[in-house]
Amino acid sequence: MYDLLIKNGRIADGSGMPSFIADVGIVEGRITDIGHLGTSAREVIDASGLVVAPGFIDNHCHFDAQVTWDPLCTFSPQHGVTTVIFGNCSLTLAPTKPEDREDLAMMLSRVEAIPMESLKEGIPWEWTSFGEYLDFIDQNLGINAGSLVGHSAIRRWVMGEDAYEREIATEAELSQMKDLLRESIQAGALGISFNRNRGHMDLLGRPIPGIVPPVEELYELATALKDVGAGVIQCGAAYPLEIRDGFATRLGEVSHRPVVYNQIVHNSNEPDRWKMHLDLVEKRISEGYQVYPVVNPRPSAQRFTMRNAQIFDRLPTWRPIMLGTVQEKIAAFNDMDLRDALKKEAVDGDDLPIGALPIKWDRILIIRTLKEANRHFQGMSIAEMAQSQGKEVLDAFLELMVDEELGTGLQNSQQGADGGVMAALISSPYTLIGLSDAGAHVVFEAGYGYSTMVLGRWVREEKALSLEEAVRKLTFMQASIYGLYDRGLIRPGFNADIVIFDPDTVGALEPEEVDDLPGGLTRLKQEAIGVLFTIVNGEILLKNGIHTGALPGRVARSKAVAFV
Repeated sequence: MYDLLIKNGRIADGSGMPSFIADVGIVEGRITDIGHLGTSAREVIDASGLVVAPGFIDNHCHFDAQVTWDPLCTFSPQHGVTTVIFGNCSLTLAPTKPEDREDLAMMLSRVEAIPMESLKEGIPWEWTSFGEYLDFIDQNLGINAGSLVGHSAIRRWVMGEDAYEREIATEAELSQMKDLLRESIQAGALGISFNRNRGHMDLLGRPIPGIVPPVEELYELATALKDVGAGVIQCGAAYPLEIRDGFATRLGEVSHRPVVYNQIVHNSNEPDRWKMHLDLVEKRISEGYQVYPVVNPRPSAQRFTMRNAQIFDRLPTWRPIMLGTVQEKIAAFNDMDLRDALKKEAVDGDDLPIGALPIKWDRILIIRTLKEANRHFQGMSIAEMAQSQGKEVLDAFLELMVDEELGTGLQNSQQGADGGVMAALISSPYTLIGLSDAGAHVVFEAGYGYSTMVLGRWVREEKALSLEEAVRKLTFMQASIYGLYDRGLIRPGFNADIVIFDPDTVGALEPEEVDDLPGGLTRLKQEAIGVLFTIVNGEILLKNGIHTGALPGRVARSKAVAFV
């Protein structure tokens, strides 16, 4: 007798092959049979007219803290995600010495826009090593969770305060970092994450440790993965270096492991760069390298307020201001002498460091005003608002921000792609779908629905790729790259992580505010439509988006654990 039997579903099995009608039998958390299987089961789901697929694997999350108080990692499983992978962009909460815990939390808070108040109240900090962290979260999981170990955490552990300032690590320090990396992977880390975003800093304005050293340190650490024969490398903001110097490819060469990097995207400043980048990716893969850029299927627009904005962090005069309190920012924005310097950088683009660009004010929209007197600005870009008032763009912007005490809701789309470009990027067999950023930017963004957006918009509406290929890219491709060899396919013997959805209605709803962060703070939630069942390790986790009470999730660990 089966524990769970799914009847009459259209099986998109994750391989990319044509779907077919069949039943799926599950016993003790694993798929045992596929075919016409009768009705002998403790529980039966009739999936007639529905698609039955492997559970989606979200490769780029920041649930490192949230998973310690929210075993479902809401709202990802509502969208059919059964495995989340966090620890990206060099940021993790382990390994950590007790005296360094707040430092790691400050990195996560500032870079990923998670309220520090919630991190202080919500994180229990009952671990030191990376293995102890995985063991802690493994006690209480609804969804499967895997984590990379972050370069910033490793560097902070070994170098202490010097990690924030000293570029060159000693040979002894590099050896210690490699030992710590090997230990973390052997304890279950799925790999290591790096970061090359020079604008990333913590709440004290210090650069996160992972961006301080030259790339040679990253190459040396990557060799540790070759030693253990397991793990993937993830790197944030790596695409300029890959295009210029073959940086990601070099990481793959020295590690003999897959490399996933952020990201391939269309940029209106360089409208042909995406094609050149995609051609380069295809060339590298044809040469035998496993080097995959991530493509974000969601609109590139990000919501923010000036109380917690990162768009100005690369502008030298703006950067220290944006680290201040609300009142300190308001005082700076009211300083007319300082405003000239702000204008030179953000409007004129004068004397900017490498990698920094002036702001495109026609691409920042006003989506919510706090005062009724300003309501008529909603829906306008900052440029349009300034023109309607006959003012200079920066003056109009800062006056509105000060008037509403930096609480005006804004939406930034400095880069993006039209449907044709995105269709080409998302359908390429060489790009990896991801970058939901679920668990991050929680006040302004809700990327949980990246998977349902793929199925709703890019499959059903845009027809950019077939249903079967979309499922492959959301499941088996992810599992293969990240070393999750027991999931990602509907096959006998595989873990029974399964999503059942209606292909005619599946999609993501508009985000809404909910006050459920520790301390009662607000974040955005995003629910799905058309997702009827999310099944984790053979148990129904969600039915029509509602939690059944089951907690069947497990930590997804590196296969290096088996050889320790």
